[in-house]
This record gives sequence, C-alpha cells and structure tokens, in this order.
Amino acid sequence: MIVREYEKDEVTVHKAPLVLMGGMVAIALALTSAVTLGFFERQSVPAEARAAAGVKAADEVTLRFFDEEDGTVRVEDGATAQVLGSFGQGEGGFIRATVRSLVHQRRIRGEGPAVPFTLTKWDNDTLTLADPVTGFSVEVSSFGPDNRAVYANMFTVKAAAQ
Repeated sequence: MIVREYEKDEVTVHKAPLVLMGGMVAIALALTSAVTLGFFERQSVPAEARAAAGVKAADEVTLRFFDEEDGTVRVEDGATAQVLGSFGQGEGGFIRATVRSLVHQRRIRGEGPAVPFTLTKWDNDTLTLADPVTGFSVEVSSFGPDNRAVYANMFTVKAAAQ
C-alpha cells in the first residue's frame, strides 16, 4: 500500500540551520537584555540629542495644510497665507503622510486646525515638523534627502517672496 511507504519516510532537518536560528535568538535576547540593564544607551530622543549637541533653530515657518476639492494639497505660511507649495493627486506623498499622522493626533484629542504646524530648520541642517497643539513632531530629515528637500523648498519659496 502507498500509505505504508509514506510511514517509512523520515523527515530530517539539517543541524546547521537550527544552530544558526538558535544563535540568532540568543543574540537577540542578549542585546535586548543589555539595553534593558543599561549596558547600551536606548534610542535617542531628537530634542534631547540637539540640546546636548548645542544645536539651535536657524529658521522657522508656520504651516497650514489645505485639501482642495480636486485632491490637491495646498501648503500656506501660517502667518501670511502665502502659498508655499501645491501638490496635485499623485504628488507630495511624503507631505500627505506626515501631515496625516499629525492631524490624526489632533482629531484624537478633539482639536481642530486653528493653530498652524511649525517647520523648524536647525543649524545642523535638519528639519522638524512639529504640532504645538499635541506636542508630536516628525523628524523630516530622517526620511532621506528627497523627502527633506520637499519641506526645505518651503523655506526657499518663502525667502524668494520676501
């Protein structure tokens, strides 16, 4: 019978992959324990790292974001209402994602769009988009040079209009 032939087959696993997987688990547990016990520093908080390094704000702009009926996202200076950027459908994905996360935090707290967001350019050339209402922020420079350039361009547009 065919069934008996399958009963005789043995399933074998090579020892090398099992040893390697066990080693990976052991290393992960050791590193986690080392951080928990204080042998390694925990993840850095950007505001604390900037304060320790003496990094100061070089420029700042307040921003308001508007969704147009055609799907365009318009970005305005919060103080002057000058248009600093406009992103049609299929454009500005990073802008949409970062603002969506900050707006979501406002909605959870029942806050509206009355207070503009703050985009800060630090003297070490990094950028931070912050929400003064909720205290949440996004380190824009952490997402690569292309995404940083989208926000950095707003400082350029504002300076050109002045």
